[in-house]
Amino acid sequence: MRYGFFDDANREYVIERPDTPRPWSNYIGNIVYGGIVTNNAVGYSFYKSASQGRITRFRFNTINNNMTGKFVYLHDAENGDFWSNAWQPVGPPLKDFAYETRHGTGYTVITSTYRGITSQVTYFVPLDAIYETWKVAITNTTDRPRKIRAFPFIEHGCNWNALDDWNNLQYTQYIVKAEVVDGILDMGSNVNMPRDPEHFENKDQARHTFMGIAGAKPAGFDSDLERFIGPYGTYGKPSAVAAGQCSNSLVCGDNPCGAFQVDLELAPGQTAEFAVVFGIGDAGTEGRAAVSAMDTPQKVDAALAAVKAMNHARLDNLAVKTPDPIFNSMMNTWSPYNCMMTFYWSRTASMVYAGERDGLGFRDSMQDMLGAMPLDTDEAKSRLELLLTGQLANGGALPVVKPFAHRPGHEKEPPHYRADDCLWFFNAIPEYVKESGDIGFYRRVFPYADKGEATVLGHLRRAIEFNLERSGAHDLPCGLFADWNDCLRLGEEGESAFVAFQLRLALREYRDISAMLGEAEESAWAAEKLAWFDGVLEKHVWDGEWYLRAYRYDGLKFGSKENDEGSIFMNAQVWAVLSGHATGARATQAMDAMDKHLNTEYGVMLCAPPYVHADPQVALAVLFNPGMKENAGIFNHTQGWGVMAQAMLGRGDKAWEYMRNVLPGFYNDRAEVRQVEPYAVCQSTHARYSPRFGAGRLSWLSGAATWNYFAATQYILGVRPDYDGLRIAPCLPADWPEVSVTRTFRGKNFRITIVNGPTGHTVKTVTINGKSVDGNLIPAEMFQDDNDVRVELA
Repeated sequence: MRYGFFDDANREYVIERPDTPRPWSNYIGNIVYGGIVTNNAVGYSFYKSASQGRITRFRFNTINNNMTGKFVYLHDAENGDFWSNAWQPVGPPLKDFAYETRHGTGYTVITSTYRGITSQVTYFVPLDAIYETWKVAITNTTDRPRKIRAFPFIEHGCNWNALDDWNNLQYTQYIVKAEVVDGILDMGSNVNMPRDPEHFENKDQARHTFMGIAGAKPAGFDSDLERFIGPYGTYGKPSAVAAGQCSNSLVCGDNPCGAFQVDLELAPGQTAEFAVVFGIGDAGTEGRAAVSAMDTPQKVDAALAAVKAMNHARLDNLAVKTPDPIFNSMMNTWSPYNCMMTFYWSRTASMVYAGERDGLGFRDSMQDMLGAMPLDTDEAKSRLELLLTGQLANGGALPVVKPFAHRPGHEKEPPHYRADDCLWFFNAIPEYVKESGDIGFYRRVFPYADKGEATVLGHLRRAIEFNLERSGAHDLPCGLFADWNDCLRLGEEGESAFVAFQLRLALREYRDISAMLGEAEESAWAAEKLAWFDGVLEKHVWDGEWYLRAYRYDGLKFGSKENDEGSIFMNAQVWAVLSGHATGARATQAMDAMDKHLNTEYGVMLCAPPYVHADPQVALAVLFNPGMKENAGIFNHTQGWGVMAQAMLGRGDKAWEYMRNVLPGFYNDRAEVRQVEPYAVCQSTHARYSPRFGAGRLSWLSGAATWNYFAATQYILGVRPDYDGLRIAPCLPADWPEVSVTRTFRGKNFRITIVNGPTGHTVKTVTINGKSVDGNLIPAEMFQDDNDVRVELA
């Protein structure tokens, strides 16, 4: 079943019916102020942190019509009928309710018509603002005058700390107080406490948000949730909306909300417009400024146009044209936008992440940068600089870096370490240097989280030493608390083949970086370790038909043909190839085994068979039902690795098969199976062992966004930054005759045409601006401001 379509011309996804299988959401905002809004206006807003800066409430894990959001209710003053601009929460009969939602890049537009009244609400956050704007337009489509009352509504939290607001009611119910300043609601939390803007994490300081109406004069307001909803009302039938009248309530304790009543008298065909502004600061200062900035439709439209222009310009840094329209829709708009939202908010704010995760997960954010790098290199650089200071002097990392509270040089050592954390340096840091051309970055000095400082090259060396110093009986790195797979608890003695392959890649990268910098001793050290380590991997990780996944402390294997459960793991096979250890026939054998035992029509399973009887002290995945999450589920984070590995082997059709299976757009007409948004990648998919085979879960914020975008653009299309220039190394499906890519790289524009050949991957000729290039690396000295590149495959 199909619920919508991709509108490529406007870079929007259009939802044509509101009863989607699950809420289909979008993000609005910037790296400081963000919000989520679904196709039924469900959602919430947050400032700096969805945990410490949750400014509106949201109820997770509940049925759709019991969620709060950013609602605009409408009341017909003549007959008392009422509804909402979005179908929910009131939910009139669908046969009487015409509807459309357009999710765009940084905005959402919900349009509906009911009983002759068309309403449209556009949600967005103006550039660099810390407030959101709802542009409201109400049109009388009948041939008689109409009196309509509009009620914009949000539910505030009592405390910006999300957990306190949910759980510590004996405290939070007594700290909130509202007042009205020049018609603008001021919602104060802890108003009698001093402000402490230098310590954002201080939850007991005075804080204020405002809500106002721009371009119209409200007839009333409410700030007391119990007065607006009513003691026995619901979101679907608020007492004030049913009565057609706000009560001008000023909350003092208990539960707050923000609501206004705007009375409209509409002649036939007339449209009335106003804007709702809601954000951070005092009503009398920041609130007044926001109302003034949005007090005409022209100002609102200009602010919205600026948001679109900024986002579209960023997306235009990398654009593709291939024979597949769904792939084009995903690569040109939704995959990169998904990457940017994941880069912004890590794993803190979604319809599933409830805000208990605060700050930036170290390993998550190191990987998230890969997707942001070609889109906003400067923002990615800033994030990289921050995370470098999250590494400790021993080479490990803080599990989470909180930008608003982080103190480089003064952090305490964490109680446990994840073995993979700092090995992601060797993906992110070289990628930044290749993208920017900033070779000197390796010489820059950054402090460690706890004590001391080092150059970036020094940070890289300590990351390698951290894992070499923590190895087990087979000379493989120990898994510690976790090794990417949070359900594989190998501890201080169990060993991880996945981390071993990461370490192998790290040694290779460190060897090459050191050589490039003229550090001959460092390069020789890494080369010697690399040669030794390849022998270790060959001896202890190859299992005869594929690569095993891990050793328990007592030598028991995981991911071995000797195992009845979890006998083969995806990660070990793909990372054997990605690390450069497995090549030729051995790489083919491992990938063929993975494809045979793990591949499905919805993606490659993480492992198989699922765990049912395993020791949960090590194989914690047994706690999940078979076919779900880490227990033989399909983890979409890893699908990009599968694409990359197949492309490295020159298997364009197989790489494309994996890509089709993971990209959500290809399930647009099977939404009843996939359930989640067809424009945003989800974290995991139910695998064949699950009765929900094919259903996706936890969309938007996932490493799946980055790795699948990275794999598509750099390994299928093959447009890859390198230290000395731009490398073109595609691996195309056989039935694609030609593709084109436009790419902004180091301030230069490239128009690249790739003509396929029988191999799909072997580059025969490369020309730039009519000049031939030796090999597939276009040297930087050949770049002009605008460049035409033609690539022909053998």
